[in-house]
Amino acid sequence: MNMDELERALLELPLEEPPAGLRASILLATAYRPQPAFSFLEIVTLGTLGAVALWLIVLLVSGGGSLFVHTLGAISSVLSRTLSNAATLAWLAAGAATALWLTVFTGSQPLATAAHRSARRDSR
Repeated sequence: MNMDELERALLELPLEEPPAGLRASILLATAYRPQPAFSFLEIVTLGTLGAVALWLIVLLVSGGGSLFVHTLGAISSVLSRTLSNAATLAWLAAGAATALWLTVFTGSQPLATAAHRSARRDSR
């Protein structure tokens, strides 16, 4: 069988018609899919808040108020010891100053604008 006969045989095969609305359903499932209700960052934030709330509820139910107060005291003492360390405060200040420096002097530009500017520079 040569290629012409093979093509003719393929074209003569009895094919079923696609179901009605197939193209529209494919487009709705892919290109026109609605945006999710929450972004990934919002889901992570809500999950973290829910986990902390559940932890606090279990803590209150299992040990009562005294265990809760002691746990908060332990957390606050660790935070106060950590933030009273001069080296930690110096690193936090250096990081904040770097972030401020980069924000003020480089600005916040969208990626599309930056790409447009570089394309315009290449054409000169």
